[in-house]
Amino acid sequence: MTTLGQMRRWNGPALFSYGFRPFFLFGTIWAALAMVLWIMMLADFLDLPTRFDPVSWHAHEFLFGYLGAIIAGFLLTAVPNWTGRLPVVGWPLAGLFALWVAGRGAIALSALLPFGIPQMIDLLFPVVLGAMILREIIAGKNWRNLGVLFLLGIFTLANLVFHIEAARGEVAAQGLGLRLGIAAVLVMMSLIGGRIVPSFTRNWLVKRGQTDLPTPPMQRFDKVTLLATIVALAIWVILPDAPQTGAALVGIGILHAARLLRWKGYRTFSEPLLWVLHLGYLFVPLGALTEGFALIRPDLLLPGSAQHLWMAGAFGLMTLAVMTRATLGHTGQELRAGAGSVVMFMGVIGSVVIRLSAGIWPDIAMVLYTVSAILWIGAFAGFGGLYGACLLKAKDTRA
Repeated sequence: MTTLGQMRRWNGPALFSYGFRPFFLFGTIWAALAMVLWIMMLADFLDLPTRFDPVSWHAHEFLFGYLGAIIAGFLLTAVPNWTGRLPVVGWPLAGLFALWVAGRGAIALSALLPFGIPQMIDLLFPVVLGAMILREIIAGKNWRNLGVLFLLGIFTLANLVFHIEAARGEVAAQGLGLRLGIAAVLVMMSLIGGRIVPSFTRNWLVKRGQTDLPTPPMQRFDKVTLLATIVALAIWVILPDAPQTGAALVGIGILHAARLLRWKGYRTFSEPLLWVLHLGYLFVPLGALTEGFALIRPDLLLPGSAQHLWMAGAFGLMTLAVMTRATLGHTGQELRAGAGSVVMFMGVIGSVVIRLSAGIWPDIAMVLYTVSAILWIGAFAGFGGLYGACLLKAKDTRA
């Protein structure tokens, strides 16, 4: 049976006819809603009954809540292409999605539940997702993508550590679990982004008869950069405050900036679906350089700024870019971003810039936080408004 044939056999909601549909749509809705709740908590309009302190809840629900959903949607869509196997559709997909939804509710209401129950519900989602991906990789004998599954395992371990730190009464948003989770996603983004960004750019330029093309994916320089990234981030996870860690982060920041230049992003200004991928990846070296300099000269720059460049800039913008492209492609539409999508991308960029400026003008920090949050909410709610209908209504027309 073909992929298209299997999806046609599913008689339930079109939402569960392919993995990207529920997780992309409701992941972005959650990114917007969680920000609304966060601002209400900051303004003392809401006291969420969660076992996390407000900052830790905010960090957890973006890193492990929102990003967990988008990683699931991406892998459930990409793995069938990697393995030649049929996608997960129908009730198994609906069940996995229900686990993710249950996790969000359990964490938000965790103070009302017996200790251990919300943590178990939250962790069950990535564990089941990993089991599904492992089954497909083994059945398809696609061993080269075991690395992505390993990173998903590290990401799940990071979530567990986050819960343990919170249970000890620590501020988990400043702990080992958060750093480990960020590091896992950064490596995953470096690995997958290093495949898709130059490939998509190259294909687009070739169609336009260009000869100045990006360097092909995963050359020796890319492998050296990935290895250096793993080492530097491991040092950062273990020794987050050491000046030597700062030097290592500055080093990988330079390597990733050079890597990005090799992909010829400056030739894609006429196609938003491409330049947004390059711009999203740009936040990887910017975050590394910022955190590195902050560790070397904390008197000039506060450590921790990089977390927003990485989490909001790199993760937020890159996921929106990938989701937009995948949604258009897998619902049979032209691969072209309209004005609404451009506004959505610029909203994330503006949100990151304004959020960082709060550290420069602390007297108006709350106003800047609010403006940043409004832009963020508009961008992610905008994805639902622009693409929600095609994610909900019609089954895919492509095999």
